Amino acid sequence: MKDKNLTNNYSLLSLEELTNEANKMIEYLEGQKDLENSLENYQNLLKLNNIIEKKFQKNIKNINEKTKEKISKITLKNKDNAKTTK
Repeated sequence: MKDKNLTNNYSLLSLEELTNEANKMIEYLEGQKDLENSLENYQNLLKLNNIIEKKFQKNIKNINEKTKEKISKITLKNKDNAKTTK
């Protein structure tokens, strides 16, 4: 499976769903006796891990942006309240 295909298949899944997929891959790999034949599966697991990391970083960025916006709104509101009470 190519990295681009892997990305397309998993782009719509949530972090929890992606983590479940990774866990399934890990369980499968742990059950294999001949690890040489599992090389492709291991590489797919690494690619999936990269996808999870990117999605996690994107979510963190969105959370940080929303938090900054909320702090700005609260700060402006407090400044407006301070002006009206003077």
